Amino acid sequence: MSVASIGRAARQSVSGLPRAFWWLWTSTLINRMGAFVATFLALYLTVDRGYSASYAGFVAALHGLGQVVSSLGAGVMTDRLGRRPTLLIAQVSTAATVALLGFVQQPAAIAAVAFLVGVTSNASRPAVQAMMADIVAPEDRVRAFALNYWAINLGFAFSSLVAGVIAQYSYLIGFLGEAVLTLACAVLVFLKLPETRPEPGAKEAADEAAVGLGTVLRDRRFMGVVGLSFLMALIFMQHSVALPVAMGKDGFSSSDYGMVIAVNGVLIVALQIPVTRFIEHRDPQRLLVISALLAGYGFGLTAFAGSLGVYALTICVWTLAEIINSPTQMGLVVRLSPAQGRGRYQGVYTLSWSLASLVAPLAGGSVIDEFGSEVLWAGCAVVGTVAAAGYWGLMRGLPAEGAVGASGAPGAAPATPAEAASA
Repeated sequence: MSVASIGRAARQSVSGLPRAFWWLWTSTLINRMGAFVATFLALYLTVDRGYSASYAGFVAALHGLGQVVSSLGAGVMTDRLGRRPTLLIAQVSTAATVALLGFVQQPAAIAAVAFLVGVTSNASRPAVQAMMADIVAPEDRVRAFALNYWAINLGFAFSSLVAGVIAQYSYLIGFLGEAVLTLACAVLVFLKLPETRPEPGAKEAADEAAVGLGTVLRDRRFMGVVGLSFLMALIFMQHSVALPVAMGKDGFSSSDYGMVIAVNGVLIVALQIPVTRFIEHRDPQRLLVISALLAGYGFGLTAFAGSLGVYALTICVWTLAEIINSPTQMGLVVRLSPAQGRGRYQGVYTLSWSLASLVAPLAGGSVIDEFGSEVLWAGCAVVGTVAAAGYWGLMRGLPAEGAVGASGAPGAAPATPAEAASA
């Protein structure tokens, strides 16, 4: 491929999206460039503060619990208050709690503030995803979500490098740096992004009043997507705890793990846009099935890894699954969400990843301790196969984009007579 063709492909990947999307994209990039707490919290507590690994794990679990709590609450706020107010409240609160975390000294206070950081930092996600769905036309959403995911990983790669250097000198500077960049995001949202929540007419207002959390939980097809998202997150999150533990048992060092896991970020930054161009208008059912199999068997192949090269190869396999799954699944979530209830739907979807962040490390560590890492990797292959079968069954008969089911969600499964009667 020539330089000219590469440039043309890049321009086509980013063209045609509204200006508001790019301000939101910039906000995401700045936010992820400042990610410090989530990456270095365990090292801060154990190395800088001298606490035990078990205490660090407890605090990390409280941080994850805060994310679970905020998923649903932020989704409701996104629909009721609006996307822009929810974003501003979340970002200003995150800046305040992250800065506070750098100053508190007592173990109980650190644990409490870490919980609050989890609540505030996760509260912006439903609003960002709902705003993106409001701004971008349906035919461009997969591309838009892929570009946003690319910004997340680009920002995270930058923050990991810079924050790692900062942490050698002062963790407090890292906390305050994240607070400043998060405030910068809030300023950008305030100055550049209008409210995007659809203005309801009489019918839409009635629809909005009818869309509560109960509506979301009764939407069987959507909750199927949430369940499958939870299974996929369980697989992907084995990279953060189970993979380094397994590599350590094989005699590899933390620097060896850092080197091979960097393959994940490099591939996402390099391949997310071209792969998305390739899959953008292809059958989402097949893409989700393929991504589930690649994820499950990519981690499954780790059972046969005995060298850094093979570990890196397995990471290449499940990273490709991640690149395919993320924008495709986000497009499906928006497709199944009614415009007046996008915040609640996005909140419940976010909950699947928040719960997985709690369950995956505990499950992975327990399986390795009781049965060995080979059993865990085989289990990942099984879970990936189950998720692939679930996607195949879930999307059979899915109405075309824009069709409205009985629940009021585009593409939602029609209610059976018994369901309609019980509703």
